[in-house]
Amino acid sequence: MPSVAIVGAGIAGLSCADILAKEGWQVTLFDKGRRAGGRMASRRIETAQGEASFDFGAQYFTVRDPGFAADVARWADAGLAMRWPEARADAWIGVPSMSVVVREMASRHDVRFAHHVSGLAREGSQWRLLGEGMPSDKFDAAVLALPAEQAAPILTLHDFELARTALFARSQPCWTGMFAFDAPLPHHANTVRNHGILAWAARDSAKPGRKGPESWVVQATPQWSAANLEQQPEAIAPLLLAALGEATGAPALVPLAHSVHRWRYALSAGTGLGCLWNGTQSIGACGDWLLGPRVECAWVSGRMLGQRMIGAAREAA
Repeated sequence: MPSVAIVGAGIAGLSCADILAKEGWQVTLFDKGRRAGGRMASRRIETAQGEASFDFGAQYFTVRDPGFAADVARWADAGLAMRWPEARADAWIGVPSMSVVVREMASRHDVRFAHHVSGLAREGSQWRLLGEGMPSDKFDAAVLALPAEQAAPILTLHDFELARTALFARSQPCWTGMFAFDAPLPHHANTVRNHGILAWAARDSAKPGRKGPESWVVQATPQWSAANLEQQPEAIAPLLLAALGEATGAPALVPLAHSVHRWRYALSAGTGLGCLWNGTQSIGACGDWLLGPRVECAWVSGRMLGQRMIGAAREAA
């Protein structure tokens, strides 16, 4: 069976890996992070009142595609996913964190974390990964499950048409703040939408299956994030904290602990193409930027690419 290297172990890359592995392909995933998560990442911070947990990427996901619904049902049966109606009627979350569902997917595959792939080299009819510490293994196919901005420079050297699609698929950034407090904030709801510079804020500690001190995730608007993209995190933190205090009626907030994360490629517009595949060179791309800015879109894009690769291999056989 063919071997494939998938660069990126987020939900798109793992969805692609799932369908290829079921067909018997030899799948290896490479990710620059230390653990599975991608845009479904979670973070834990120690505080004087215990460990605080934050979903600082995607806040929830929705379910429309039948195939994705089957996966979500399996996660729910295993206690890894629950509904969160406070966000919206059809919202789901991972339990006890958003990243748990991605970790479950990754557990079924050979995933090499802390591997930063800087490029691909074509050697004969196979691919070799470039980057410090990369293995010398060669693969029959290569998949880029990366944001468009990271996929484009790699694709440019091998397929300009695919690269051009990625170059035009721009993402919007998002500054995200994580704040833990010693007491609940005096806000009547557990979410805030579109208030000043805030696109979203959520009392993460109130999500189903959570525990720990009062914890909030704060996400700035794309416009504000873009205007302040190159600021340092220590300059952004007090601005997000002040915005949270204004939105919740709690001025002069003093957190037990906090952290700030800059998502350079947070929200994709979606090209509607589903996935990209060059059958001649056996290189492709998948991700939410090829469908739309939802977790489910990333999952569907990965599955679409896997199906396309399997179909192409069968035709060539």
